[in-house]
Amino acid sequence: MTQSQPQVRASVRSPRQSAGQSSGGSTEHGPGPGLSAGNSEVGPRQSSDRSSGQSDDRSPGHSSDRNPGNGPGSDSGHDSGRSSGPAPARGRRGQATAWREARALAARAGRGAAPRTQRLSLDGTLGHVLAEPLAALTDLPSFDTSAMDGWVVAGPGPWALGRSEGGSGELGILAGHGAPAPLPDGEGVRIATGARIPANATAVIRSEHAHVDETRGLLYAQRQVVPGQDIRPRGQECRSGDQLLPAGTLVTPAVLGLSAAAGYDELVTVPRPRVDVLVLGDELLTGGLPHDGLIRDALGPMIGPWLRALGAEVSAPRRLGDDAEALQHALTTSDADLVITTGGTAAGPVDHVHPVLAKIGAGLLVDGVAVRPGHPMLLARLPSGGPYLVGLPGNPLAAVSGLLTLAEPLLRGLAGRAPEEPFRVVVRDEVHGHPHDTRLVPVVHRVGSAKGSGSPGGDGAGAGVEHVVPLHYNGPAMLRGIAAADGLAVVPPGGVRSGTEVEILDLPWASATPWTEGCFT
Repeated sequence: MTQSQPQVRASVRSPRQSAGQSSGGSTEHGPGPGLSAGNSEVGPRQSSDRSSGQSDDRSPGHSSDRNPGNGPGSDSGHDSGRSSGPAPARGRRGQATAWREARALAARAGRGAAPRTQRLSLDGTLGHVLAEPLAALTDLPSFDTSAMDGWVVAGPGPWALGRSEGGSGELGILAGHGAPAPLPDGEGVRIATGARIPANATAVIRSEHAHVDETRGLLYAQRQVVPGQDIRPRGQECRSGDQLLPAGTLVTPAVLGLSAAAGYDELVTVPRPRVDVLVLGDELLTGGLPHDGLIRDALGPMIGPWLRALGAEVSAPRRLGDDAEALQHALTTSDADLVITTGGTAAGPVDHVHPVLAKIGAGLLVDGVAVRPGHPMLLARLPSGGPYLVGLPGNPLAAVSGLLTLAEPLLRGLAGRAPEEPFRVVVRDEVHGHPHDTRLVPVVHRVGSAKGSGSPGGDGAGAGVEHVVPLHYNGPAMLRGIAAADGLAVVPPGGVRSGTEVEILDLPWASATPWTEGCFT
């Protein structure tokens, strides 16, 4: 039964039992006719009862969900979506939260946090979010200005060549000077782009559209002159007091420019959420090749940059191993807004997240999500107004699923940013689904012909239209698919046919522009 409100559960309960299997994947550029539904990959510390390709990211009593390394496996990369029989009974934790409800609950939790603001100089606000509307402090432009280099004229032509009164001589009226003298009727004076328009002026004639008869001292227009042409009138863009941008707007380079033009030296913004990252597991190496049962930590190097790309300030990862006391100390002393843990969310002998949360009196908002991969993820609130905690499964792609399902909407709310509008696009090729759970499948965006089986003519996505192509290597312990992806397709239970529109979760660097602090291309 899904939660309709972000209610805190009274206590942390034991993990639920495994129920079902994850769905079939696709080949690296689409599955083709012989799409396999099985996942032959078996990572370290995975459940021994994963028959028929059962997904390892949700097995009870094993630490496969907490293993942040890329476990060895075959190249099939198919995350099985075929259930070989009735799902086992769920454990005491009850039913997992539906994927969409889990995301909505995380977003509500973020938006419900106590608001905080800070005042920063303009050069320190890039990538932050406006805490209050941006209202113009002046008219833009604040006086009538010339939109072009040329001649400012008064009345009908031809015009006698005049001289500026601002000490610039034959240079005419330049930008950055005070108000020029009124322009007599029948005269024309050189003027630079951005310079103030003198009183009584009719229009500006571009340099290339004018001819000067030096002998007679007259200026001629080579095209028709329209009153007001190439003059930017005062207040053309806005009047003082106009709202330029609403609260919640991300401060981009363009916003910085607009703010400066509108008269601001500082902006009131929402502080970036502060995040601590705790990497759990004794089996993890920080360098070199795997050996003697030890594996490389894939999540430690990945989580921090990912969270920064989401707009957070992230501390250096802390590697706690499988130490319950160290985990408890880290949680109870954190002054961050959010704590991310990797691994340890199942019920193995060294999976300490649930027991420690219970011991310190944390409340669970989400305890398992009906999504593949990554269903053992959790969202909790530490006691006494402490930070939120997002517990990620240890398998890498399962952890990515947790980031996009819980951490991203939570951080967006904490940062004061509005929820993203859902984006849907046609998927090329059939994508198998889990019988009961949502699947998140790595995809790449393409534009062009997308032949498939979604229409009687066999043209699933159509020619010349945007579509996405499912990627291979989408098992819960794999990163090869997501490393090549632009986003994750949200595949409903039962799967989708070629030519079906699916929701897309863009990866932060796929949709971000290069200026964004913390993002990369």
